[in-house]
Amino acid sequence: MKLISFVIPCYRSENTLPHVIDEIKETMAGMKEYTYEVILINDCSPDDTFGTIRAICEKNENMKGINLAKNFGQHSALMAGFRYAKGDIVVCLDDDGQTPACEVGKLIDGIENGADVVYAKYATKHHSGFRNFGSHINELMTRIMLSKPKNLSVSSYFAARKFIISELLRYEYAFPYVIGLVLRSTKNIVNVEVNHRDRESGASGYTLKKLLGLWFNGFTAFSVKPLRIATMSGTFFALCGFAYGIYTIIKKIFIQPPDLVVGFSALMSVIVFMCGMLMLMLGLVGEYLGRVYVSMNNSPQYVIREVVGETDGDEV
Repeated sequence: MKLISFVIPCYRSENTLPHVIDEIKETMAGMKEYTYEVILINDCSPDDTFGTIRAICEKNENMKGINLAKNFGQHSALMAGFRYAKGDIVVCLDDDGQTPACEVGKLIDGIENGADVVYAKYATKHHSGFRNFGSHINELMTRIMLSKPKNLSVSSYFAARKFIISELLRYEYAFPYVIGLVLRSTKNIVNVEVNHRDRESGASGYTLKKLLGLWFNGFTAFSVKPLRIATMSGTFFALCGFAYGIYTIIKKIFIQPPDLVVGFSALMSVIVFMCGMLMLMLGLVGEYLGRVYVSMNNSPQYVIREVVGETDGDEV
């Protein structure tokens, strides 16, 4: 019997998490050919999410709770859960009930049919307008910066084979981005269509600041394309500046009277624009160097405060 590991990062989900667990139990009861375990990671939620996790683990011997010492973010929480997952197939889903655990069979079937990773694809998303906008930007970023195929949709609901998870765990630096790690590990990725529900209660934990941090993390940790874009932009504007200088000389000699002073506004506009571009490029290079510096100082992906469950402390 194959083991399915459900890895669920949790934040502000003390009210929704029990329903997710009940749905997993009900669904897996009908899939007799599999056994399962559940790893719940509390990302330092300000409510009593870990209290809920503790109660769930006390009632179910195949469930484990991990309490992080501070809020490290969804992707770091996933990496923490991966280290405790023992399953032949690992399934990641949300804690708010919007990703239907009852349709996990579709993802598992995709794996059994030969795929390495299977992502859920939603015909209609029931996120807020702000979250849908963020998802659209993330989609665009992964396609441009990480070379994600245009016809592939990525989401927080996915299943992966054990060897893919083992490959993801080789990444030990401070800025994990699971989608980037998956895309660089395999091309054998497919989509299956599932429903997307309304959120039962509360609001998304992703703020504008967190979304911006996630995007920066994605394209600076797993792609050098921003540096190449900066190089090409610098070359383009340098050529434009050279051409404009030639044009100014020709205009001064052959068109304008020699004693007429012109072009101050245009010159200042060019200077301000070029200075802004230089600062942008320097900031981008500084972002890369800062991440190298933080990684060299062995900053952790996560810090675990406490583990609860039947086999406390066991780690893959």
